[in-house]
Amino acid sequence: MNLFSIAWKSIRQRLLSSSLTAFSVALGVMLMVSVLVIYGIMDRMFSQQTIAYQLIVGPKGSDLQLVLNTVYRVSAPLQNLPYLYYEELKKDPRVELAVPFCLGDATEKGGFPIVGTTEEYFEHPFTPGQEFQIKGKSFTDSFDAIIGSEVARTNAWDLGTQFQLIHGGAESHKHEEKFTVVAVLAPTGTPNDKTVFIHLNGFYAISGHDAPLKEAVKRWHEFSGKGTSDSEINAAAAEWAQKCGIPIEEPPHQPGEHHHHHKACDVQKEVTAILVNMKSVALAAMFNGEMKRGYKVQAVNPIIPMQQLMSSILGNVRTVLIVMTALIIIVSGVGIFVSIYNSMSDRRKEIAIMRALGAQRRTVFSIILAESILLCFGGGILGILLGHGLVFAAAPVVQEQTGLLINPFAFEGIEFILLPGLIALASLIGIVPGLAAYRTDVARALAD
Repeated sequence: MNLFSIAWKSIRQRLLSSSLTAFSVALGVMLMVSVLVIYGIMDRMFSQQTIAYQLIVGPKGSDLQLVLNTVYRVSAPLQNLPYLYYEELKKDPRVELAVPFCLGDATEKGGFPIVGTTEEYFEHPFTPGQEFQIKGKSFTDSFDAIIGSEVARTNAWDLGTQFQLIHGGAESHKHEEKFTVVAVLAPTGTPNDKTVFIHLNGFYAISGHDAPLKEAVKRWHEFSGKGTSDSEINAAAAEWAQKCGIPIEEPPHQPGEHHHHHKACDVQKEVTAILVNMKSVALAAMFNGEMKRGYKVQAVNPIIPMQQLMSSILGNVRTVLIVMTALIIIVSGVGIFVSIYNSMSDRRKEIAIMRALGAQRRTVFSIILAESILLCFGGGILGILLGHGLVFAAAPVVQEQTGLLINPFAFEGIEFILLPGLIALASLIGIVPGLAAYRTDVARALAD
């Protein structure tokens, strides 16, 4: 019979106390594993691998809010940019690709965010080296829609399904226009899975998604530095009205009237953000610097604000949680020490008999050490299983509440250090009780 078999029999004799001390280790390990795994998932999600664009161009404001809203769709959008600015940006010789994003509405069923964009978004990789896989066809009509895999699963939607939008997430304000699903995206593990994409023209065709002509002309003139006197605005508005074939003052919307053919001038349109790739990294940096010197538009590298968030806030939280769980594990280790040490007085006769039968001092010491290692190692294995079970159970809840997709099977390399660390801790814990067993006086123990 080897040392670990003898140690296991000794543990079984004190099954309740041994189980409780091992379980306390398991709880500490469970918390540490869940913290490490969830932080690792978020770190990878909020990284350059989440989006294959160099810059996000939007109105001046919080760069973090711009990235969260555009990439992760978990924050309210900033002010919009004129659509005409997007048209100008596309013509910039330094720009390789510019994709418009219009956000603000949600689906009536499920409340999934709506993004108005163009087919270029799906022709470009959603992360570096990964292309969209689409079941169906791309946009061909203004009222076409492409939905993410989670939208299709949750709402039980498929090709041909029609749906309506609610304005700004307000259930009381439902748009009359109906969109038709023409494609379903394969799972990507990104916020695209929980997003509904509609054709940009369809987004602008919805009543209420454009500003009154004079107001829009004035805003564009202010944005572009043109004249803003009443005569200049009136003249420009009349010119736009004639060009687009619409009245300067649009008649009010009548109840029950549909707006499938709602027409708007480009000057009336707006975009929430623009996803941009420049022709080189150097040009992207140069363009970013130009935008910083302005006061109306910003160009944000999406990785920078997310790294700042992870390091300044979430990184500190992670450190605190890991320190706390490490202390829990150490306290649990102390509990194992107390449990084994207190049992030594009850086991003096047992140890004396083993010694009398020929067991050496180092053998008795090794058995006590083996008990400590078995308790810590067993608690560690249970804790790792419970930690991943906790992540698995939390994943759908996190997705439901935040829209962030968590891989429940994620694994962190640092977990490989946990078990060796627990064995080292167990070895330290077992030294003092082991020495007590090592020094047991055989004659006195047998006489008592």
